[in-house]
Amino acid sequence: MSNAAALPGSPSDAPAAPRPGDTYVQSFARGLAVIRSFSAHAPSQSLSEVAARTGLTRAGARRILLTLEGLGYVECQGRQFRLTPKILDLGFAYLSSLPLWNLAEPVMEELVAQVKESCSAAVLDGTELVYVLRVPTHKIMSINLGIGSRLPAYCTSMGRVLLAGLPPDELERRLHASPLEARTPRTVVDVAALMRIVTQTREQGWALVNQELEEGLVSLAAPILDRGGRTIAALNISGQFNRTPPEHMLTHFLPRLRSAADRISQLLGTKAAAL
Repeated sequence: MSNAAALPGSPSDAPAAPRPGDTYVQSFARGLAVIRSFSAHAPSQSLSEVAARTGLTRAGARRILLTLEGLGYVECQGRQFRLTPKILDLGFAYLSSLPLWNLAEPVMEELVAQVKESCSAAVLDGTELVYVLRVPTHKIMSINLGIGSRLPAYCTSMGRVLLAGLPPDELERRLHASPLEARTPRTVVDVAALMRIVTQTREQGWALVNQELEEGLVSLAAPILDRGGRTIAALNISGQFNRTPPEHMLTHFLPRLRSAADRISQLLGTKAAAL
């Protein structure tokens, strides 16, 4: 996997910046840009580095950094700025605002106990999926994954399930906007072929990806649906090819995965009906 795709603060399908106006607060947008300039590859930055990454002047970047420092979201050591753990409050506000994650976690823990493999849930953001919940077992990837991690949608099982929930024209647009890259010799990078694969995923209700993201990694995903049948998230199981080859995953894991995804969908429906 390329470093750019793993960068939590680098969405690959970001819309063009709107022009300042009555409904657009430019200073707030600049503050978010400063926060997003920090990543696993740039956990600590100087003022000049922040300005260069965001396109701000040094004076503008300094004002924002000092404001964030005053609010407790940034700390400064010498000439280096870094985010503080308080920044997690912003992400947890999203997670806690939806019932899905509280409902999904015990179901995912039960699934992990059954299959003895890692289980994750993700949502779609542009051309990438974003991890919102993860119950790991053994470390099976060279990529460090956690809540907020991003991966490309086109070559991941959860990504294809999420793309399958889009209308055909929107699906094609996002595939064309994706930086299609052969991450392994098995990675499908042809848009027409990906359209066929995602269409099949939509029809069968699940996706299996065999070593397209990373050598030796096999993953299986199913959709989580809202009351209207719309795909709002994806649930997956990941394993090593030499331990859980595709045939084994389809035979032994797919029924349990789909059952878990259906249970979470039903819990969501029951929760929504009760509100």
